[in-house]
Amino acid sequence: MQYDLEPGNFVINPLEKEWGIGQVQSIIKNKATINFQNVGKQVVNLDNIKLEKVHNEQK
Repeated sequence: MQYDLEPGNFVINPLEKEWGIGQVQSIIKNKATINFQNVGKQVVNLDNIKLEKVHNEQK
């Protein structure tokens, strides 16, 4: 399965919106390591969770 994500992308987890915006650190097979604003690094199974890309992220 192809995921429309790559390291550096900004995403939100629609199931855990309170995590804040996360930046993709790495993707290995179906596991993405993402550094979220409010909870730090999380490993997400991309087969189970559809992350939403955040476009035009303002820093």
